[in-house]
Amino acid sequence: MSSPEVDTPAIETEIAPPQSLITVTTAVYVLQAIGILLTPAFIAGVIVNYVKRDDVRGTFLQSHFRWQIRTFWFGLWWAVIAGLTMVIVIGFVIMAVDIIWIMYRIIKGWLDLVDRKPMYRGKPR
Repeated sequence: MSSPEVDTPAIETEIAPPQSLITVTTAVYVLQAIGILLTPAFIAGVIVNYVKRDDVRGTFLQSHFRWQIRTFWFGLWWAVIAGLTMVIVIGFVIMAVDIIWIMYRIIKGWLDLVDRKPMYRGKPR
């Protein structure tokens, strides 16, 4: 009879990221924040995410990169919908909600990064 395997939390087995990758992750949050007003900064942030994605694999930063990439793509999706519906006024409401949602994601992600916490805690990856 074999002994049951014990699941260890993912955080204990993860690789500690170098400070340079934490700085890159912080820079992407900064670019996203600037991107609320200047769209090219938001695009630059997601490009950095895709370029550095392999470097953060296996660290808690991987979840932050996923969070940042999803913030970009879902934010863009809702911005397009808002733009298409501006003529019927509801687009202004959608855009306002989208901006608030993006701000929430930037703030939450940044605060968790400062605390060295992964995103999606307690949820399957």
